[in-house]
Amino acid sequence: MTTIPPERAEPPVQDSHKLRQVAEAFGADAARYDRARPGYPGELVERIVTASPGSEVLDVGCGTGIAARQFQAAGCTVLGVEADSRMADFARTTGVRVEVATFEDWEAAGRDYDAVVAGTAWHWVDPVAGAAKAARVLRPGGRLALFWHVFQPPAEVSDAFAEVYHRVVPDSPFDLRNRPPGSALDAYQPILTRAADGIRAAGGFGEPEQWSYAWERAYSRDEYLDFVPTQGNLAQLPGDKLAQILAGTGAAIDAIGGGFTMLVYTPAVTAVRLS
Repeated sequence: MTTIPPERAEPPVQDSHKLRQVAEAFGADAARYDRARPGYPGELVERIVTASPGSEVLDVGCGTGIAARQFQAAGCTVLGVEADSRMADFARTTGVRVEVATFEDWEAAGRDYDAVVAGTAWHWVDPVAGAAKAARVLRPGGRLALFWHVFQPPAEVSDAFAEVYHRVVPDSPFDLRNRPPGSALDAYQPILTRAADGIRAAGGFGEPEQWSYAWERAYSRDEYLDFVPTQGNLAQLPGDKLAQILAGTGAAIDAIGGGFTMLVYTPAVTAVRLS
């Protein structure tokens, strides 16, 4: 485990929770999101369950219920909180209980939990207000666990994607050609630091720690092109521009044999509610 140093993230990362129009764009095709987005490492789910005082879990920003179903399979009772009613409706069809609200506005109504988790969602939550609310609804010794996926395709795919994205959307704030050196996980560190800083600022928790898992997933051309539109910077693109990006990316995958193996990092920021 790694203790996260108290550093400040860059302003665009700090303000991501204000971009509600992006956060709520995924529900336009909830079925695709649920189909194309991968689940989380079983080792992470088991570690969170084992490190919590009980099995009642609150899943913040549960989306279509991908993580919630994993915690249910691990023997937990799960309640999801989701701002997008379309995502919540889909999650309910899979057997997940969901209440529709942003976490900041959600009413706990006296309920408390052994773990508060968020899978690829906490960057849409105010980092201090969210951590403060988590502290209020966690039982003593309860665990806050925030985790994400960080995808690192082969250079041939990521470079082609960056080039076609720049060509199709040249005025986008996401300039993928200027990625910092190092791994995709290194580039994601400001989001993890932002979460840890919010936990410290909220109070009521022990020192945040960072856990990390690295694993691989094989993608065919069609599987990856199904996944691409579920990413936040693409969810709001007009259909014609998205089609151009998919065509360029598909051509790059065809050039390397029609498929590839994706390296995936799953980092988690976690802290224990003090007594």
